[in-house]
Amino acid sequence: MAKLNQIIAVEKGVKSKSFQDITAAHHKVQKPTLLAGISRTYQPKDEEGEQLPPESTRVQVKAEDVLREMSASLTRLFDVTATKDWANCTARADVTVDGRTVVADVPVSYLLFLEKQLTDLHTFVRKLPVLDAAESWSLDPSTDSWKTDPVRTIRTKKVPRNHVKAEATDKHPAQVEVYYEDVPIGYWTTVKFSGALPARRVNELAERVEKLQQAVKFAREEANGAEVTDQRVGDAVFGYLFG
Repeated sequence: MAKLNQIIAVEKGVKSKSFQDITAAHHKVQKPTLLAGISRTYQPKDEEGEQLPPESTRVQVKAEDVLREMSASLTRLFDVTATKDWANCTARADVTVDGRTVVADVPVSYLLFLEKQLTDLHTFVRKLPVLDAAESWSLDPSTDSWKTDPVRTIRTKKVPRNHVKAEATDKHPAQVEVYYEDVPIGYWTTVKFSGALPARRVNELAERVEKLQQAVKFAREEANGAEVTDQRVGDAVFGYLFG
């Protein structure tokens, strides 16, 4: 008895051949000259008249033959596809990760859906924002976000100062140069907050997705190994259509 994965393997070739056969059949019946035949003989009016040989052209294509050929090719396609689709209704497997069944008795079509979704999820998880590794972060229950330890910095203000370069004399005023000095006037205490995730958490999530991806692939292979019952749909369909 054939298995589902074997049917899937031959389906593509059967589809391709059926398409070629249908195209060829379509071209045949669209050429009137291939379907036309003629037979004619010549008889002179009297015995002394010119004798001409008979002429004939055979019919090269018969529409009924084309229908038979096409139905034979399509019957194979209809049967293979039906066998696959009927089997897909019953072929199932459990998705198991580390001995734990995550989803039980999953049909093949849903396993294919899961594979695509998990590929998209993996891309999403890998692009999640990560906390700046240059900072030391701790979880703050009051804001339910991550925060750094307080950092204290001095706030300064520029205050002008006078520098006497030369004292005043009877003849010259004092030479004074103005400069600015940074004078502490207060302190900033800064705490940074972030809604990003620790790198450890992102790696953990990605690993879970990857494990589930593997489990889904294994489940699909297992389900596709199910034995199939050959379906004979084509004869019924074309028996009605062209019978």
